Amino acid sequence: MWHVYILRSKIKRWYYVGSTNRLQKRILEHNSGNTVSTKAYRPFDLIFNKTFKYEIDARKYERKLKDKRIEKEQIIKETEDK
Repeated sequence: MWHVYILRSKIKRWYYVGSTNRLQKRILEHNSGNTVSTKAYRPFDLIFNKTFKYEIDARKYERKLKDKRIEKEQIIKETEDK
């Protein structure tokens, strides 16, 4: 299974969108500082995860969230309202 996920930094108002087929390991990599693009914003909470059967579908959805910020911002707003 493939996952598209959103992480929220615990120290700054900053979010990261990514995709992977090994979600728990990837989150550990982000939180341990092994990912250059997120190192300065760790630690993180997982606030969103959507599962896909195929990698191509996950990558398309990840790109959609990154390109069309309105959907990403709606997801973030919904998680903050809880």
